[in-house]
Amino acid sequence: MQPHFFVWINLYKVVEPIAAQELMINEEIRDREVRLIDENGEQLGVVKLDHAMRIAEERDLDLVKIVPNAAPPVCKIMDYGKYRFEQSKREKEQRRNQTIVETKEIRLSATIDMHDMEVKAKACQQFLKSGNKVKVSIRFRGRQAAHGDVGLDVMNAFFELVRDFAVIDRPAKQEGRNMFMLLNPKPAGK
Repeated sequence: MQPHFFVWINLYKVVEPIAAQELMINEEIRDREVRLIDENGEQLGVVKLDHAMRIAEERDLDLVKIVPNAAPPVCKIMDYGKYRFEQSKREKEQRRNQTIVETKEIRLSATIDMHDMEVKAKACQQFLKSGNKVKVSIRFRGRQAAHGDVGLDVMNAFFELVRDFAVIDRPAKQEGRNMFMLLNPKPAGK
């Protein structure tokens, strides 16, 4: 019996950013005929490869194979260096504009005092103002686990303190000795 790991290796595909993907250009293209698009986006039809190369050289541009799996493959006349530069610039802009949302955790206890809860609520408000999600948790100790209603009252009181900054993403729910509640920042303008 042959090992099956060869099949698994073929399933994994590394996705590269567009700027890192190499397209075939100029002499790397080996097809006989190509569907040609000029630098203005107009279709010039299906032409022989040497004719397409001649047109690209006359215009002092590159012939780039943009759709290799088509029949015949689609090639475009463009300035390939400028194209790669613009693609990398777009990707940098997208990375700069993306926001990373972290999940912060606030731990309470079933017997927490009101002042301690207010201090933790202030920290929670700061997390929510900076756009982070907040996971509020209570760890029940000993016989406290039998009194989940006390923990639910603590969770509700805590939410009342941060109501102006948060919306409940996942309501308080007891799972074994722990109780969790997930809060999201309130959308802007509300």
